[in-house]
Amino acid sequence: MTESGTHLASINKYRSWSDLEHEEKILVLDFGSQTAQLIARRVREQDVLCMLVRHDLSVERIKELNPIGLILSGGPESVYGETAPKPDPEIFDLGIPILGICYGMQTICHASGESVKAGDVREFGRADCQSIDPNADLFKEIPEESVVWMSHGDQVENLPEGFVSLAKTSTCPHAAVRHESKSIYGLQFHPEVTHTKFGSQLLKNFVRTICGAKGTWQIASLIEREVEAIREYVGNRRVICGLSGGVDSSVVAALLYKSIGPQLSCIFVDNGLLRKGEVEQVRNEFTNHFKTDLHVVDARDRFLDELAGVTDPQQKRKIIGRVFIECFRTEAESIEDAHFLAQGTLYPDVIESGANADGPAHTIKSHHNVGGLPAELGFELIEPLRDLFKDEVRAMGLELGLPPELIWRHPFPGPGLAVRCLGAISEDRLVTLRDADAIVIEELHNAGLYREVQQAFAVLLPVQSVGVMGDARTYEDTLAIRAVETDDFMTADWYPLPYEVLQKMSTRIINSIRGINRVVYDISSKPPSTIEWE
Repeated sequence: MTESGTHLASINKYRSWSDLEHEEKILVLDFGSQTAQLIARRVREQDVLCMLVRHDLSVERIKELNPIGLILSGGPESVYGETAPKPDPEIFDLGIPILGICYGMQTICHASGESVKAGDVREFGRADCQSIDPNADLFKEIPEESVVWMSHGDQVENLPEGFVSLAKTSTCPHAAVRHESKSIYGLQFHPEVTHTKFGSQLLKNFVRTICGAKGTWQIASLIEREVEAIREYVGNRRVICGLSGGVDSSVVAALLYKSIGPQLSCIFVDNGLLRKGEVEQVRNEFTNHFKTDLHVVDARDRFLDELAGVTDPQQKRKIIGRVFIECFRTEAESIEDAHFLAQGTLYPDVIESGANADGPAHTIKSHHNVGGLPAELGFELIEPLRDLFKDEVRAMGLELGLPPELIWRHPFPGPGLAVRCLGAISEDRLVTLRDADAIVIEELHNAGLYREVQQAFAVLLPVQSVGVMGDARTYEDTLAIRAVETDDFMTADWYPLPYEVLQKMSTRIINSIRGINRVVYDISSKPPSTIEWE
């Protein structure tokens, strides 16, 4: 390792925005929309790099980044408010296509001198949209009447000089607009959400037809680019990768193995809080398939000893985080010539933590995997996935040869089963929960629903209830089943599992697992609930 306290350098040290200057890209100027990330994801579905940047990014910086188009996102403010966020006014003279969405459209019109006011009727939800000019490039291959998703209280009262309407709803006469001589467009509705039926086609029309994108942001070429950059940056030095059993760290490890092969060492800490068969799966994949130098740290007893009697969720998380770092550090120090630490930071982590100077000005939340393990570990940090969304990471994993069952595995919390075993944790309760969770997942697969549900799991409750098994009275634990559907995990709806599937889960769990005599199904959404119980 390097000397203690060495600055943690990110992967951007070998690959930065300047390295992508020749990559065709769209910039999304973020005005605080809850769906700004979703806009970027939808553009990337067109095989075009799309990055989220500050709403007030200077024209000089935009020129350096050299985008082929700009998208102005929605936002919660009113453009006529005193504190309303504004873009650099010179962006409208750049000569590149611009698309404003909701607040973004209002910003375009307001900057052109026309008024935006509170609408007589606020629109939140589905609306029937009618094209006024169906031959416009923006509405290519979209029916004259379609369903769109509105979410606004303000709207443009009169169009600025040089703008014409492209579409309308019953309460919004300017649902879509364009400039007559410039490639500037505006939408009052949100094309990025799935509720807008032809939203993806509309964004495709902007990106491919209006901006002229060729679609060069493809996983195969990304892998080759990353491999070359990692080889050049790492040289003949050793890299440590912390494996968790999840998708992100597994893809990082597979990418590093393709790049530097035997110079990679992986550390997997078995904390005793993992899913059934997880240790065996990781050991098989990263010793037999990729043949990496895998270090499995058996720390089950240590974690359970530290967690004994602890019931507070936050205290559990702190204990698990501290003990993990201690175990990881001890193992890392035994690996000779280790210089780098690789981890699976994703683009949403970077955005939400405010870790990118060009990114959104607001910080949504902190992330444990932005900035890495504590600096006293003394590694330089490598984050080869920090420009990618989750769906892109999965595609990369499949391209690298990781098995589909690992790639499409449901998310698993960092503290593991500790947050699904409510109350005090013991080995017996963990075995019970692990076996019950395995049954839930197996029955989802049997019913062909595993890919339909974005996350499903069992929760062992510290609640006993009376039951009858045979002729005997029981007083045993209650198990909850949770299954959700979601696009982004920021919001989620409970998934309506068929009764027959729930019946099979419940019957198998109660009949085969001692200590459980009651199974319940969680039908709460996020918000107001969270996906996990702790």
